[in-house]
Amino acid sequence: MRVFRKLALGASLLALSLSACSTGGSGATVKIGSDGFDEARVVAEIYAQALEAAGFTVDRAGIGLGARAVTAAAIESGQIDLKPEYLGGGLAYYGGTPGRSSAENKASLQAALTSKGGGITVLDFTPGQDTNAFVVRMETATQFNIAKMSDVAPVQNELKWALATDCPTNPLCAQALKDEYGLEPTDVTLLAPCSGPMAEALLNKTVDVAELCSTGPEIKTNNWVILEDDKATQPAENVAPIVRNDLLAKVDRAKFDKALNDVSAKIDTKTLADLYYAVSIDHKDLKDVASAWLKSVGLVSG
Repeated sequence: MRVFRKLALGASLLALSLSACSTGGSGATVKIGSDGFDEARVVAEIYAQALEAAGFTVDRAGIGLGARAVTAAAIESGQIDLKPEYLGGGLAYYGGTPGRSSAENKASLQAALTSKGGGITVLDFTPGQDTNAFVVRMETATQFNIAKMSDVAPVQNELKWALATDCPTNPLCAQALKDEYGLEPTDVTLLAPCSGPMAEALLNKTVDVAELCSTGPEIKTNNWVILEDDKATQPAENVAPIVRNDLLAKVDRAKFDKALNDVSAKIDTKTLADLYYAVSIDHKDLKDVASAWLKSVGLVSG
């Protein structure tokens, strides 16, 4: 809650000037959003705290907003200014063909976003990645002798599947499964991607195959098996902040970019998995997890 005080005109102008300096050269508030799953939420919160430490004002209302279709529309419309994006998935959403090269995926995603929402910029990506993964229980892998996706076609309709809600229209999901592996399973439940219900369905044996994130903490906890994507259908999925250009025009660009790029440089795959685990399995507070990590890597003072 803001408290306003009556000031003389001169004092008001001075206060506004100081406020502009303290928020990176502008009084603009940075509206941060993210997809709904815990890994994206905690990365967005890390962005928020890193920006606040650099003197920017942040609005977190968009964190956990929904699936990519929702957050893409939000950043294009200006409902949010900034979100973590997964390079391969983001590029596929915008009609591109992602590959295994992180740099090429970033360049192609940038080309796709240049004309969206008045212009959106892709900042530095993380060394760490989180790809889509098709996961089974250990006993299922043993029973059907499956270790890679190419093994699954002969037994696909003996298995119950849980796939992401956008799978039918996502070229990296239904189309890739059909084209590369001959998979068109008939017993399919659509659930939120990388979600608690998706993992619970696999744990409770409601389904036999679940589409999860490769860094998903449930995989390690339950000793589940990630089926090898032996035909390399899933692209490089490094995480990068994507930011509206109209927001970038209002802030101290060097300070803003540095705050976020410094974060990205520190996030490897293990970090993504650990952050995800802390929020999803240990049920730690999102802000506490983000704060502890930022302090641990020296990006904010302890």
